[in-house]
Amino acid sequence: MGFARACSVALVGVEGVVVEVQADLEPGVAAFTLVGLPDKSLVESRDRVRAAVVNSGAEWPQKKLTVGLSPASVPKSGSGFDLAVACAVLGAAERIDPKDIADLVLIGELGLDGRVRPVRGVLPAVLAAAEAGYRQVVVPEQTAGEASLVPGVSVLGVRSLRQLIAVLTNEPVPAEEPVPEGSPDPMLAGLMVPGAGVGTGLARESADGPDLADVAGQRVARMALEVAAAGGHHLLLHGPPGAGKTMLAERLPGVLPPLTRRESLEVTAVHSVAGILPPG
Repeated sequence: MGFARACSVALVGVEGVVVEVQADLEPGVAAFTLVGLPDKSLVESRDRVRAAVVNSGAEWPQKKLTVGLSPASVPKSGSGFDLAVACAVLGAAERIDPKDIADLVLIGELGLDGRVRPVRGVLPAVLAAAEAGYRQVVVPEQTAGEASLVPGVSVLGVRSLRQLIAVLTNEPVPAEEPVPEGSPDPMLAGLMVPGAGVGTGLARESADGPDLADVAGQRVARMALEVAAAGGHHLLLHGPPGAGKTMLAERLPGVLPPLTRRESLEVTAVHSVAGILPPG
């Protein structure tokens, strides 16, 4: 009988909830049960994780295996739990020390060959982990820069499960080919924000956007925009077609104050969840 736990993060919208991934091994007919309100893509992680572990050179435990995702009341979706599930299973099988992964947050999808593939929403996931008090996270190498935007968190970017096992067991880290970068989702290509990810990696509006100084007349509407921007108020634009609502709305970002770092992280987190944050 063996038991181990690791941590991952479930995203509910753009908010993250830290999830404890528990693995329990007991004598009996070899089986793999996953509980804790997983969706279809997460249920399929059983096959991905098994193949990834075997193809990474580790032995798959031939016992009754139960993996629980806690809290069970939180819906869990996506393939980002693969890495945590694999490490919890390996910890329960004593391939790695369970103590080394007990307070480790792991986010990433596993290929059948053991490569760690990037997933959406790494930034809000790491933000949630940091707010919950976790200080060590493991993410796919491609998203390590994104995760490093969160202050006070130590980030390890890995290319494969083999590399992670080697790090956790103090063995020589094998060289791996970089995971090929996927092309942007064509459904989201039109939503790319010019200038996003430049410099610090935080999303920002283009400096070449429309300028409120170009608007002739519209004295009351211009004053409303300036007051709303300066005071952080809500703004309702109402009027017939052609009155200038869109023209004014397009120029509002030009008079907004610069984002604070926390606001920049929140905006960038939305881009991360949408899958439109440029690599790097």
